[in-house]
Amino acid sequence: MYLRRDRAMVAVIIMVDVAFHAGRSSLVSGGDIAERAGLARRGIEPLLQALSRSGLLESVRGPRGGYRLGRPQRDIGLDEIVRVVVSDDAGTEETAQGALFRSVIEPCWQVLDETVRSEMAALTLEEMVRRAEGAGLRRPVHEPISFSI
Repeated sequence: MYLRRDRAMVAVIIMVDVAFHAGRSSLVSGGDIAERAGLARRGIEPLLQALSRSGLLESVRGPRGGYRLGRPQRDIGLDEIVRVVVSDDAGTEETAQGALFRSVIEPCWQVLDETVRSEMAALTLEEMVRRAEGAGLRRPVHEPISFSI
């Protein structure tokens, strides 16, 4: 696999998890997201904060709080998710120098980056949820509250 398993991929995992398990009406806890993804809760917390600040996620505080999508699944592209967490992390990477980098590697990387970005722009959370269902994953059933006595 050419793409690294870094912040961007973890952010996509978080967003797909929220879309799959909570959508826009229910809530899912950060601990549940971390557990399902096999990640440490404290490791995903900065990403949850960045996604919430951007409006991609809504954060609800309190003992029964958690996260839900900030917009409909069909309106959130994977490229937007990646842009949010990459821009939030801007300036922390070491930048290569030199003529070889500037003349050959950087222009080539920009073309590859644009290709990946356009492919990701074509994918929405709605499509990723469809793929999860197609892979046989089951969405949780949210039981309506019964007020009968």
